[in-house]
Amino acid sequence: MSRGVFSCPKMPAKKKKSKQINLLPQEEFAATPVGRTLTWVLSTFRIIVITTEMFVMFAFLSRFWLDAKLADLNEEIRQKQGIITAFSDFERTFRASQEKLKIVSTAKLQNKNLGLILTEITSTLPVDIVLTSISFGQNGINISGNAPTEQSVSQFMANMKANEVLKKVSLGPISQNTDDNALLSFSLEVSL
Repeated sequence: MSRGVFSCPKMPAKKKKSKQINLLPQEEFAATPVGRTLTWVLSTFRIIVITTEMFVMFAFLSRFWLDAKLADLNEEIRQKQGIITAFSDFERTFRASQEKLKIVSTAKLQNKNLGLILTEITSTLPVDIVLTSISFGQNGINISGNAPTEQSVSQFMANMKANEVLKKVSLGPISQNTDDNALLSFSLEVSL
């Protein structure tokens, strides 16, 4: 066999790979538990940083909308305070009127037959007696008056006791009238 010269087609020369510096080599280090943990931590922190930046940008941009909303609300509060101030006198008058109506309706409910009772009292009144005051309480009616004689007072009491509407009549103190010595002042208590 002869040794001859072999001729090979020329092959292009291999390009040299440029080596890049990689702090996390992919080949051996990535397969180790420390390499996998480090890769996971870096990718997770990247996601956390991006999410935080998005949240900060959203908060910064929404601040302008919130400031405008706050200004609108403050203006609305000032307008409503002006309306309340304008109607405060009317409100006070209205509440006072309602309070008076409440008192009248309560008195009306408590003394349903007030007109009937006054009619019954005046129908039993002798001609010579003058009533000075009639006051209505929770327990009954207090009647004060002036009479020329004790017989007129006893007749008035007898007439009231005979009446079916007026239940219990009791005589209070009888004294000399301070304005006119000819008259007697008396008081009666009527239970309803």
